[in-house]
Amino acid sequence: MACECLSVDIMERWIVIGFLLCHVGLNSNPQQQDLWKAGLKCSLCVTLIRDEVLFIHKVTEDFFVNLKGYGKRIADIKECREFATLNNAQFHRDRRIFLRSAVKDLATVLTDQPGLLGPKALFVFMALSFSRDEVFWLVRHAENITKPKIPDDYIDTSIAEMLFAMEDLRVLLQKYKKVLQRYHLQYLSQFDALLLGEIIQNLSVCPEEESVIMSSFVRTLSSLSLKQVENGDSFDFQGLRMDWFRLQAYSSVLKAPLSLRENTDLGKVMNLIVFHTKLLDSLEGLISDTSDLYTLCFYPRSFEKMFVHALEDQSMLRYSISFPLICSHFIKSIHELCPEEYPALENRSISMCNSALEEIAKQASNNILEICAEQWSLREKLLPKHSAATISKARTVRMKKPPARKMEPEREKPGAESLRKDRTIVTNLDKFHYNLTELCVALNYTSSILVFHHTIIPLEYLYSQLEIRLNKAFVRIVNKNQTTEDITKPSEVLACIRAYISTLQSVAHYVNIDVSRLIKSVMLQQTQSQDSTGEPTITTIYTNWYLEKILRQASSGIIIHSPAKKAFISSSENNDQVVNAEEYTDVWQMQALAELITAYGMKFLTENLMWHISSQVNELKKLVRECMDTLIQIRSSYNNPEQMMLLMKKLETADNVLKRMTIIGTILAFRSMAMDGLREVLTAKCPFLMGPVECLKNCISADTDIKITLSVFDLAMSAGISCDIDQALVTALANQKTENTAPEEEYKMACLLMVFVAVSLPKLAEDQLSFYNKDNEGYSNNIHCLAKAIIHVFAALFTILGKNIEEHLKEFLLLASTSLLQLGQETDKTATRNRDSVYLLLQFIVEESSFLTVDMLETCFPYVLLRNAYREAYRACILSTFQ
Repeated sequence: MACECLSVDIMERWIVIGFLLCHVGLNSNPQQQDLWKAGLKCSLCVTLIRDEVLFIHKVTEDFFVNLKGYGKRIADIKECREFATLNNAQFHRDRRIFLRSAVKDLATVLTDQPGLLGPKALFVFMALSFSRDEVFWLVRHAENITKPKIPDDYIDTSIAEMLFAMEDLRVLLQKYKKVLQRYHLQYLSQFDALLLGEIIQNLSVCPEEESVIMSSFVRTLSSLSLKQVENGDSFDFQGLRMDWFRLQAYSSVLKAPLSLRENTDLGKVMNLIVFHTKLLDSLEGLISDTSDLYTLCFYPRSFEKMFVHALEDQSMLRYSISFPLICSHFIKSIHELCPEEYPALENRSISMCNSALEEIAKQASNNILEICAEQWSLREKLLPKHSAATISKARTVRMKKPPARKMEPEREKPGAESLRKDRTIVTNLDKFHYNLTELCVALNYTSSILVFHHTIIPLEYLYSQLEIRLNKAFVRIVNKNQTTEDITKPSEVLACIRAYISTLQSVAHYVNIDVSRLIKSVMLQQTQSQDSTGEPTITTIYTNWYLEKILRQASSGIIIHSPAKKAFISSSENNDQVVNAEEYTDVWQMQALAELITAYGMKFLTENLMWHISSQVNELKKLVRECMDTLIQIRSSYNNPEQMMLLMKKLETADNVLKRMTIIGTILAFRSMAMDGLREVLTAKCPFLMGPVECLKNCISADTDIKITLSVFDLAMSAGISCDIDQALVTALANQKTENTAPEEEYKMACLLMVFVAVSLPKLAEDQLSFYNKDNEGYSNNIHCLAKAIIHVFAALFTILGKNIEEHLKEFLLLASTSLLQLGQETDKTATRNRDSVYLLLQFIVEESSFLTVDMLETCFPYVLLRNAYREAYRACILSTFQ
């Protein structure tokens, strides 16, 4: 019956405040005294409205102090206050412990046998009402009693379990609404109607108006049928309940013919009928009246404390979802007389729900990433770099060598972590898995939460937290040591990310989240310059690091580009280098880098490299302007060797030009290695895509429109396929053009720069580092990279100007050959120290370009000189190895 579901909190408030208003019987009626004392012993404060409370003992004592004859009552008040202070906390703690277990068991039984909801509906509502009273009592006292006798009196770390059980019962009532309706419809029509008819017939006195009302009750109940439930018809018994209220009014007045006091059976049956009708047409109202916790909206501090306690206790983690679910009750805190409160309460409710879900998602994502880190540490032990110690030890044992005095501690072999002497031993990985399981149970409990007409999806919080934290985790993996600016090799980062991804894919077993979408989103963000939060990504870190640590040192000669090894290597003459360049730039590392940052990241890397190249070209143009007159004369008199010799001596900045062109060449060499890695990765992963791109690129001829050619080359280079014209370099240099400069002036500058580079090549023979190394197939000062710089820079410049690339490269070859041939007439041995090695540059230039051929070279430079140069260079290499 409805009175059995009535809140104890409300009854206490009625008793205490009622006796403040009607206190006469307290001195004369022992029953009233006992009731009054019981009300005072239950609580230290009662709720007036929302978070406003009344400290009942103080208010009652202050009230009775001013009244005569109530001295004994003041003593009773002090006695009740002392009793409540000493015993209430323990009493309510024991009651919560009992209710927690009882409500949980009730929810378990009804989940297994939902048919019991019909006959046991009253017990469900009683359990909800009692549990709500205990929650309100705890929150009210925790917030207002600042100095308890025992600090933990008003702290319950297991309150989340009770809240969760209440939510379980609420969900069961809503889910099996038709079960309740079927049972109580039959109860009303086949029992309540018959019993009410029998009671009406046995009434000794029944006036006509009351008889009509009661007869309508019987007819209404008897007309109910199961088809109404099966057809989904809506029920409305408000009229019946209103008639019952009217009948109570008729039968409660003085000298009424039908006295309700004399016919208690009628009142009991009608109250039971009212309760049963509410189960048919007002189930949501009953659930709200007995279990809504909207008052917690006004106790955000206590709400947060209870939530924190739930997250700190492992056994309560799965029940933590009850706190966001409670936020859906807060809409009931709105009063129609205070519409201005709606926005503030709406914001508070959504904020409390968001913060709770975010904290649960943070804990779940932390556990997921900890599991990923543990799995990576296990997989990291299997990397090839750790096998050296094992091989060395095995070799020592086989050769029966005596062990070293200072032996390194024996490394734990992979797999040793799986050996356990006792299964009760719990590892960190076990703890993480347990916590993750509990948190995922919480997140999976409901697909959505409705808070003030806002639909909130808990799993989206986990998705967003995982996305943010994965981005940070991947960046931390790359940034090995921020202080020393040490960085992890791309191959190791790739292996680590694969370990993370394989672990993340197992998360789908715990929680219904689209792991594939998550991984794609995170990895796609890592290919951009910034992630969704504006933080640097793997692409940005690697781009900056290779520019600063590899290419900057390559420009100063500390690192050498080796075409033979297809990598940058550290110079043997510089022992103070910080980075072992070969470990970061070999073929495997470039392929790993390409797989990490993909074509999007390669585009960002290319843009940064092209920016540096365009800066160098801009500086070269400044040098050309300084020597413009001399260069014009050289270009017009290249057939006159003597005049050329005199004019070349005037070019004081020739070394600077060669240095900047070498820097451009090393940048292009690095880009070429990165593009080769990208091509290998794409060919392995999507050959069906690479085939058409290569075919389209091969269809381009010299007669094809330049715009179409550049578009196709852009597509091809995005896939890592090398092209005759570097479209990215064309774009970078085209953006560098100034609006005030005429095209003729730009063309003139390009031609004179070509002349400047060609006539400066003999200067390289003076450098002792311009020595060809057959093992590296290059030079110690990276001048072999000049070939790439010359071909690609001038091809880009003349493409922008719309000129014939082949004709101008032939002119360059003629000028370079003429300049180098003059080294044969040089008498200074210092100036011709590495003449033969420098001759080989012409061969490299021809091999680099598709516009030049060996036949063109032979027309201006005797091939016999190249053959002799190769022989001398190889002989010098062999002799140097024996010295």
